[in-house]
Amino acid sequence: MKPKKKDIRALTKEQLRQFFVENGDKAFRGNQVYDWLWSKSLHTFEDMTNISKETRQMLEDNFVINHIRVDSMQKSADGTIKNGIKLHDGLVVESVLIPTSTRTTACVSSQVGCSLDCKFCATARLKRMRNLNPDEIYDQVVVIDKQSRLYHNHPLTNIVFMGMGEPLMNYKNVMKSIEMITSPEGLGMSSKRITVSTSGVPKMIKKMADEEVKFNLAVSLHSAIDEVRTSIMPFNTTFPLKDLREALEYWYAKTKRAITYEYVVWEGINDRKEDIKALVDFCKYVPCKVNLIEYNPIDDGQFQQASNAAINNYISNLEMNDITINVRRSRGKDIDAACGQLANKS
Repeated sequence: MKPKKKDIRALTKEQLRQFFVENGDKAFRGNQVYDWLWSKSLHTFEDMTNISKETRQMLEDNFVINHIRVDSMQKSADGTIKNGIKLHDGLVVESVLIPTSTRTTACVSSQVGCSLDCKFCATARLKRMRNLNPDEIYDQVVVIDKQSRLYHNHPLTNIVFMGMGEPLMNYKNVMKSIEMITSPEGLGMSSKRITVSTSGVPKMIKKMADEEVKFNLAVSLHSAIDEVRTSIMPFNTTFPLKDLREALEYWYAKTKRAITYEYVVWEGINDRKEDIKALVDFCKYVPCKVNLIEYNPIDDGQFQQASNAAINNYISNLEMNDITINVRRSRGKDIDAACGQLANKS
């Protein structure tokens, strides 16, 4: 039985250089292959044209390139594109290109399914199958950048880790993917154009702060009252608001980067005056802004978009307290590509 070939993109550049030295070649050959794999995003050894056929065959004999494949692509009337991404082991995740008049944003997945249990999110109903590898996250960005250039005539401008999965439950691989996305040897994108969205894992938020990351942090909050938040996000019993608040204060002290709170208002759940007051109070702990997000139904009727009056009450109270607020209208609802709808239905 032949030994299983190793995924070559699991190797560092130094490990690649060492491989070539150990096989009687020059170390710089590792640099060439690394460039093909990451900067040029090549998926076949055969096309590495500055390397001899013998060397390409040696790579073929020892390694595989476990690249992703776009299994399905749906286009929304508003220009949003949802990709069904097939992984090397046959599992599927989804990623989304979100266009506006000034930018295109890649919404990428970090897990197959999700580790958490938010009741309003379609992805949370999927069993978490596994974490995505750094190259699988990276490849989603490469695909969406190509689509941005093809369909919107300019390169990708922003990345949000708001697709399937909880990024901080796949910490190591998410950080490695961002390292390669921002590296001059990868895609060379600015960290300031990347946002990692979490439902709130205090220990990992502090870890990011200690590592002095340069990207933006968003928190899927939805209530600043523990009982309410636990009723819609049961993991809140493990990571209560007190611990989350402490972690966010630690984040700001270390990074001096304001936080974005993502917040959906539902009828009969968090549309009362006390819900608004609790959010206003929570926002005073750390410099922040609030994105009020339009709710996207997932067909069970339990969660219904709050009335315009309730939304306006939130807006007026936040503005009265000098808290920056944006109202986010959903994109791609007609193809189930909007926030909270990713569930491999493509």
